[in-house]
Amino acid sequence: MTKFAAKRLDNLPPYLFAEIDRKRDALLAEGKDVISLGIGDPDKPTFKHVIDEMIEAVKRPANHQYPSYAGSLPYRKACAQFMKTRFGVDVDPVTETLALIGSKEGIANLFPAFVDPGSYTLIPGVGYPVYSGGGILNDSQSWWMPMNEDNGFLADFESTPVEVLEKAQMMILSYPNNPTSAVATPEYFDAAIAFAKKHDLLLVHDNAYCDIAFDGYVPPSILERPGAMDCCIEILSASKSYNMTGWRAAFAVGNADAISTLGVVKSNVDSGIFTAVQEAAAKAFTGPQDEVKKMSDLYERRRNIAMKALDEMGMEYLHPKSTIFMWVKVPDGYTSEEYVTKILEEAHVIVAPGNAYGPQDGEGYFRISLACDDKRIAEAFDRIKNMKA
Repeated sequence: MTKFAAKRLDNLPPYLFAEIDRKRDALLAEGKDVISLGIGDPDKPTFKHVIDEMIEAVKRPANHQYPSYAGSLPYRKACAQFMKTRFGVDVDPVTETLALIGSKEGIANLFPAFVDPGSYTLIPGVGYPVYSGGGILNDSQSWWMPMNEDNGFLADFESTPVEVLEKAQMMILSYPNNPTSAVATPEYFDAAIAFAKKHDLLLVHDNAYCDIAFDGYVPPSILERPGAMDCCIEILSASKSYNMTGWRAAFAVGNADAISTLGVVKSNVDSGIFTAVQEAAAKAFTGPQDEVKKMSDLYERRRNIAMKALDEMGMEYLHPKSTIFMWVKVPDGYTSEEYVTKILEEAHVIVAPGNAYGPQDGEGYFRISLACDDKRIAEAFDRIKNMKA
């Protein structure tokens, strides 16, 4: 860090995807053909009807002014309509819905909104790195809930020590889970809601992959469960479902008090989503959903290609019912970092080390992204198969 950096940044590990980009660029500069299975950025374009809506929205002069901090009412109504149509969940677009500039921004702003410096957030033992980074930037503490093969990668909140719970203010879950692809049962969500109520925690559910699912599985919303609105907010995004990662359009829904509190932080740190983007994202949420199904089918096909290759290599992995990722065990004799480096240096294939998603429970695994052309995925596995033992 530079001499001007705040001391808290000393505790912040290098952001995983920035490191992946750096390694990729170094190899490309050497003229290497690099296949990236590292980052979950959809390789297909945003759907045409969404782009068409954006073109028209940009032409409207009214959209060039400051947007509403909370999101325009039409946008929030579209988000509420999505929740009703997709999950059968009723939310008030005014008091229980809030626009986010992508789910990453929303997650980062959870910490100043709900967690005092020095207090705890219970986070998944394997999860999106922003869950732990947000705490560091807020001078608060993270308790990594055990999450491993033995418990089906369902974060074990019940094992949290009493002394941690006494200082805990928030718990984050995410199912379908990035990076493991694990999914949660209704009974698990019910237990999490009861636990949050018992210990006076805000329960946040990051539901970024709710529309990418396979083998007939339909990911739920935690807000479908009884009592969820008493203590929960859920974060949903246009990024993966509609190939809109660069658009930065998402929303939070749930408990009205929590939504209001998050809105206070946001109104002090940002000025909202460009209104034209809101209009296009509203079209995504409320328009035809057949393209979403096609994308889900595409990822399922790629998953099958990857599973076949992994089976042929004798490698162990979690069978994904959802997400655009695969969670694979590192062969014996390697750490996550060592095996990922070996793949990068020998096969020129980028995958993500599991320990970047959880220092304990992520160790011994690596994550594969399916956001890559079918032929390139197959070629990547051919390269890995041909590495020296």
